[in-house]
Amino acid sequence: MNANSNEVWDDNSPLQRANDEKVRVIACGAIAREVIAVCKANSLDHIDLQCLPAIWHAYPEKIAPGVEQAIAEARAEGIERIFVGYADCGTGGLLDALCAREGVARIEGPHCYSFFAGNEAFSRNDDDVTSFFLTDFLARQFEAFVVEPLGLDRHPQLLPMYFGNYRKLVYLSQVEDEELQRKARAAADYLGLEYEYRFTGYGDLAPALTGLRTPSGN
Repeated sequence: MNANSNEVWDDNSPLQRANDEKVRVIACGAIAREVIAVCKANSLDHIDLQCLPAIWHAYPEKIAPGVEQAIAEARAEGIERIFVGYADCGTGGLLDALCAREGVARIEGPHCYSFFAGNEAFSRNDDDVTSFFLTDFLARQFEAFVVEPLGLDRHPQLLPMYFGNYRKLVYLSQVEDEELQRKARAAADYLGLEYEYRFTGYGDLAPALTGLRTPSGN
């Protein structure tokens, strides 16, 4: 019963049917542009995207509690089909424990670099342990999401401490954009690292989202 009206909740009401079809994707704000692009390209109109703050990329301890709250909010809205658009992303298994407890799936992989590259392909690159990765988002937001959180704008002498063990910066690009490539190369120069460009497209994100079909398969 809706406390604010005389309507009786009907399991076959248009609103309930819409919620039954809808898939709430709770995703990192850092991949919002990519999720929207995949949905548009594949007519995934049943996907309802909710993004959590992209800055949590730098504070992974906030991810699992934030996702838990978002799941509760989705269910309070009557949405039962939920997908988590995060890899582990530095949560140390806490996100997986939450997903298991709540009975929801997440995108496979340890982090977004892996699923953009393709998890299988990423695991084959042994030299990547000495690589620092950028995505399109981080190429655009390098100052705000790398330099400033690490305090390098205020204490540049810390740069060797943070990046002394890296050999190269690898830019995993989702779209081919010369301006973003210029920004990524400038980031590599700033960090004193070799530069490598890899066009990945959307990697494993695309099949993960296109697999979230409606119950009727439409």
